[in-house]
Amino acid sequence: MKKLHQNQTKLIQILRENRDNPLTMIELMDELNVASTSVVHHHIVQLEKKGFLKRNPSNPRDYQLLEDPEKPITYINQYGLVECGPDGSILDGNPLDRLPIASRLLKFPSDEAFMVIAKGDSMKPYVSPGDYLIVQKNSIPKNGDTIVCINQQKAIVKTFYKNDGKVILHSQNSDFKPFLADEDFRVEGVVRNIIKYS
Repeated sequence: MKKLHQNQTKLIQILRENRDNPLTMIELMDELNVASTSVVHHHIVQLEKKGFLKRNPSNPRDYQLLEDPEKPITYINQYGLVECGPDGSILDGNPLDRLPIASRLLKFPSDEAFMVIAKGDSMKPYVSPGDYLIVQKNSIPKNGDTIVCINQQKAIVKTFYKNDGKVILHSQNSDFKPFLADEDFRVEGVVRNIIKYS
């Protein structure tokens, strides 16, 4: 196990105790009894580097503590965007490959990650054919999230919207019209990172 500074050990305890009501940087500074928020930020960054903490870059108070530190490099399964059959899932079969990725690029636990390679033009310019999509499985999407889902027995990438109990799937490319999700619709995960093909 990587050695932790005493402030980092204390910070983990504070974050764990306040998981349901995350503290601000100033509150963390007071709890740690340090002179500035930059000291707190330094220790948070170190906890991320050492694999004890994952943070949402757009919301620093949204974080996950990891019980076991992650290794610097993790391997995630890559699946194909293929037809799945009735009640099928792209995650049911064997992965096409296992690809190495730096754990710090994932802002969620690596055991929740999988990867697909984008097909088609419906999500251009946001997602292009050949792009690698890093997806967080078992996620409940919010309106506007880009998702990998099953619809009409096919695995597809779309933008998710829900209105009056109906799920509407949108493309980024204006040549493709939105459509209602089918009865077999199921979310496989939310796209969290895109590695551009070119």
